[in-house]
Amino acid sequence: MAPFPLSLATLLGHWGQYVVYLLIGVGFGYVLESAGFGNSLKLARQFYFQDLTVLKVMFGAIITAMLLIFTASGLGLLDYNLVWVNPTYLWPGIVGGLIMGVGFIIGGFCPGTSLVSLATFKLDGLFFVLGGLFGIFLFGETVDSFAVFWNSSYMGRFTIQDWLGLPVGVVVLLVILMALFMFWGGEQLERLVGGKNLKLEPKMRYAGAGLMVLGAVILIIIGQPTAADKWQALAPAKDPLLAERSVQIPPAELLDTLHNDALKVILLDVRSEGDYNLFHIAGAERVTLAALPTLIPDLLLEPANTIFVAMSNDETAATEAWKMLTAESVPNAYILEGGLNHWLETYASADPALPPATPSPGDDRLRYEFALALGAQSPAATPDPHEFAVDYTPKIQLKLKRGPSGGGCG
Repeated sequence: MAPFPLSLATLLGHWGQYVVYLLIGVGFGYVLESAGFGNSLKLARQFYFQDLTVLKVMFGAIITAMLLIFTASGLGLLDYNLVWVNPTYLWPGIVGGLIMGVGFIIGGFCPGTSLVSLATFKLDGLFFVLGGLFGIFLFGETVDSFAVFWNSSYMGRFTIQDWLGLPVGVVVLLVILMALFMFWGGEQLERLVGGKNLKLEPKMRYAGAGLMVLGAVILIIIGQPTAADKWQALAPAKDPLLAERSVQIPPAELLDTLHNDALKVILLDVRSEGDYNLFHIAGAERVTLAALPTLIPDLLLEPANTIFVAMSNDETAATEAWKMLTAESVPNAYILEGGLNHWLETYASADPALPPATPSPGDDRLRYEFALALGAQSPAATPDPHEFAVDYTPKIQLKLKRGPSGGGCG
């Protein structure tokens, strides 16, 4: 499933990847220049409702990419979780958008179009690029003075479908209809204010609009794959890892990993609230299997040195959580071998008050009957790795992060 597991550097070599980047950049710049976006007068005319080419080209590109991305995702050709989506910082984003908008009106360029103008040796493009570079320098030197605001109103990977709570296909159709209405309104403004003769506009634009709407309707029918759908596709390749016990890490390895400063460990305890309150490993976050999908966007934004460990009383629920994490492309996911029962068995001596284990009352049940809900207050929740020399075969292998790791703006 794309994006492909091999990077461009692996496929084409160190310098080969830069050739691809260069070709993409040149192609993008050629399209912008061909559309007249290297001319600041043409760009500025949109703010006076005389020429809405920028609106139509840019918004047309947005809805085309949106439709293709989610259609590919719906067909199982693209893993949307591996596509970079800028995290939302609401109020800083609004202020930044206003600043960029004012700069666009005054200078006649956005960052990408200013570079196109510079590449075609236009003097105003040169001054705009120099001003942009100075602004970047000034921002870097002063950001600490307003860092609280800069990092405020963080909402993570927040999309329109998250905001509206609607299926992806419905949102895509609504955005396309909104864009088409804006295109129609833009043409009317060009006719009234700019004096454009709409009869000279290509008739094929109506066919294009119809195809976009049809594509959105098809997308609604296709839908988006669930975690279960994704796992079904991955199962032939991933089931052997479970059978070979390659992803079930022993308690001793988890304890050492928790004390490894080079790694960040996120413990996902998928047991019931009652069992979690009775006992859990220090730092573990309780999450139900039903709620786990809501955490995926944030888990994908964790740094590359993060290890995710799912745990339950035995392994049944934790294995289901691992399947979900794996299906959603969360890297470096593991299962606590034997669950919390095995952990308590391994470190029982750390807590003299720990009750003896009882025969298993059933699948994935806690075998220790605590008189009080100790949570992480039991010494067995934070054993000292220096006091427990337990031999084990390491299984954790930090893999190259495949999740979204960066983005940019044209």
